[in-house]
Amino acid sequence: MGASTSASTTPQISTVPEQTKTSLSPPPGCPMHQKDMSAGCPMNKETPETAVANASCSGPAHQERAYEFVGCPMKVQNKDDIDPRNMMPPPNQCPAPDQPFPLGLNREESTIPRADADKKWVYPSEQMFWNAMLRKGWKWKEEDVNPKDMENIIKIHNQNNEQAWSEILKWEALHATECPCGPTLARFGGKAKEYSPRARMRSWMGYELPFDRHDWIVDRCGKEVRYVIDYYDGGEVDKNYQFSILDVRPAFDSMGAVWDRMKVAWWRWTS
Repeated sequence: MGASTSASTTPQISTVPEQTKTSLSPPPGCPMHQKDMSAGCPMNKETPETAVANASCSGPAHQERAYEFVGCPMKVQNKDDIDPRNMMPPPNQCPAPDQPFPLGLNREESTIPRADADKKWVYPSEQMFWNAMLRKGWKWKEEDVNPKDMENIIKIHNQNNEQAWSEILKWEALHATECPCGPTLARFGGKAKEYSPRARMRSWMGYELPFDRHDWIVDRCGKEVRYVIDYYDGGEVDKNYQFSILDVRPAFDSMGAVWDRMKVAWWRWTS
């Protein structure tokens, strides 16, 4: 239940619906309709066509409008624009100025239920993922990546998250009587440069450090529980777009979490 290989993680809730895709199309004013990919969004022009795009640019952040097209540009002006639920700025479906080719705008619905909402979390589109990487300092070049690569990157990203949720459900099964309706995901954030104590101890013993870390806050029927997820390189990507080895466990934030990890450690030792 702690470390998980990509081959062993399958969803644990049989009632989860199959993933669906939301069909999106950009508004007429967005440069996705223009031949010149470097053109900016016509925010300063008020025509009947651009009014549609401008109106869609003023909406709330990320998941609130995940089921409809998010117009352009959605630029972060200050830190107050960051959504605390996923530590991300508002969605941006606009092509970057030096983007070598158009990218998909479709967003796939996950199997992960959102806390305080009837809907599930929705994954970013190829365009949103590209823009997010640019904000983090990545320098994309035409010879480095092609449209098919971005499609695969999105599938790997989504599978990693599904894999993590599947592992969390295994831990949460210990509290099925306490939360019969099942847990939901309240918020999450990446901490790639903050290695967990467990990851550091493993590195001292000669194991590689994880390439990423996330902290997920799970709502267990009103009680928040933090999970630490370390992502390790598992080698080649398989046919299911899995390659990561995940080490998922509740953080030592409470005696209940300590007790859960002690029980699981004992079961694994004795089995």
